[in-house]
Amino acid sequence: MKRLYKTVSHSKNEDGYAIQLDGKTIKTPDGQDLVAPNRAMADVILAEWSVQENHIVPESMPITQTLTTVIGRMRDRAAITTSLLKYLDTDLLCYRVKEPLEIAKRQKEIWDRWLTWFDEQFESPLEVTYGIEALKQDEDTHKQIWNYLESLDDYYFTVLQIITSVAGSIVLGLAFLDGEAAPEDVFNAAELEEIYHSELAGEDVHGADPVQEKRQNNLRFELKSCRAFLDLLDAE
Repeated sequence: MKRLYKTVSHSKNEDGYAIQLDGKTIKTPDGQDLVAPNRAMADVILAEWSVQENHIVPESMPITQTLTTVIGRMRDRAAITTSLLKYLDTDLLCYRVKEPLEIAKRQKEIWDRWLTWFDEQFESPLEVTYGIEALKQDEDTHKQIWNYLESLDDYYFTVLQIITSVAGSIVLGLAFLDGEAAPEDVFNAAELEEIYHSELAGEDVHGADPVQEKRQNNLRFELKSCRAFLDLLDAE
């Protein structure tokens, strides 16, 4: 998309700070106004649009992209809540292997940390399995997480949904939202098996598979964008 605007600004209204191009508020793909919840985020988004040159590059506008996602999903909160709760029974960290031994070792070393955090945070230990059968976590745990989801505002709620879906783990999503898990922590846990297989293949010497490299770069981008977004939400 070519850059057709000359000026970028923001205007305060009852919902926050509307981002404007040549005095007109930007619309999200589904026709809603692009409005930042606070001045700090509005300033960063203004900067993202201001530095665009002849063509707009979405990948260089992470906060704009994340806010657009949040606004677009606010209307689907009930459906997203149902989807998030399903991750309690399918969480990546709860499905283990016994072989290869190195993967089993890494799962214990890396994944157990986050299951322990979840148990301490919510006083609800999660079951793990080494088989292919589906787990069904305790109903009280489902209710507790439902209550927690209901307590979140739309911004934090949507970030949790983004992280949970890209990582395949609501445990990692919750730890990320809490600030306990950094972007690289989530990446290393979510990509544990892929990292192991990459080491076996000597990708540090021979180069990574282009498809996997692109997917992992996208994952890192999402994680870093969401972390920056949360930091701006907490800004004065």
